Amino acid sequence: MKKILAIVLALVMIVPIITLAGCVGGSQSQSQNSEVNQPQTQGQEQSKVIVIRTTGATFPKYQIQKWIEEYQKINPNVKIEYEGGGSGHGQEAFLKGLTDIGRTDPPVKESMWKKFLATGDQPLQFPEIVGAVVVTYNVPELGDKTLKLSRDVLADIFLGKIEYWDDERIKKLNPDVADKLPHKKIIVIHRSDASGTTAIFTTYLSLISKEWAEKVGAGKLVNWPVDKMGRGLAGKGNTGVVAILKSTPYSIAYTELSYAINDKLPVAALENKEGNYVVPNDKSIKAAVSAVKANIPDPTEGYKEDLKQMLDAPGKDSYPIVAFTHLLVWENKNGKHYTPEKAKAIKDFLKWILTEGQKPEYLAPGYVGLPKDVAEIGLKAVDMIKE
Repeated sequence: MKKILAIVLALVMIVPIITLAGCVGGSQSQSQNSEVNQPQTQGQEQSKVIVIRTTGATFPKYQIQKWIEEYQKINPNVKIEYEGGGSGHGQEAFLKGLTDIGRTDPPVKESMWKKFLATGDQPLQFPEIVGAVVVTYNVPELGDKTLKLSRDVLADIFLGKIEYWDDERIKKLNPDVADKLPHKKIIVIHRSDASGTTAIFTTYLSLISKEWAEKVGAGKLVNWPVDKMGRGLAGKGNTGVVAILKSTPYSIAYTELSYAINDKLPVAALENKEGNYVVPNDKSIKAAVSAVKANIPDPTEGYKEDLKQMLDAPGKDSYPIVAFTHLLVWENKNGKHYTPEKAKAIKDFLKWILTEGQKPEYLAPGYVGLPKDVAEIGLKAVDMIKE
């Protein structure tokens, strides 16, 4: 009896040691350490869920959300987490290994590209979708009426040179609603964070206005002239900008087309390169894309891409502020950033985005699929990711 009791006591002592040993293991980078096991059900083997994290641009937010929703329906063992924060945040998170897939609207600049390379891995950048930046406004007297804004008027509003909604230059462009334009100061809303949407919009303003180019310039962050005049407000992300616009009568803002559609906001008809006033829609965005021969560099040299290539495109039907938004992934040399399982899951997801995900049924309102030759560049990059 004493012998049996001794054996039982010995087993009790051993079990905790085995349990603790099973909890000790080598650490991985944050982006690699995201594979979890699903609960095991009776009669089934335990299956592993791969978690893919993607961070950055809010320009493609609604498109990303739709892709994730549709993809996870057919791939339940892949969980995709999206965090916005803007293009600048996406680039920084990608650099620091805090995300698996970075997202940025403007192409990465050479200075940041060199930082990526300094990690010892090869970054890859390529377009994922086409979208448009729109000018929207909150003028109660106008409701959802479409305003026409010429190139010079648009620039002068954001420069702060046009102060009131009933300015004669705005009234002349819009005779059908001239009597409804109020003598109210124009409040200009812009992004507070490092934003690809801002980079696209300010690059366009620099193309159409010499004064803007000289006094303000283009970038993810700029010094807005209206702030010094007490007529500027800033919001974080496209969501923040839209929220401020909706709660601020007599304001004007720039945002991505899908946000305007989602929140049922009026958008301006902008004067294009041919002098026509064009509203952003599927037809006018496609016209801009087809009018410009895309010059996309090799994915290993993404910083060489020119943001201006689709802005102010020629063609009578072309909407003037159209741009790609981009993906950032690692080549994953020596498994530096992704485990084999993670790399395979990322490749499968991105291949789906660049093929099935470009079909009309998988596109969110306000976005246009990539031209086939541009999608092929992305597929080439995806094949370079090492498992």
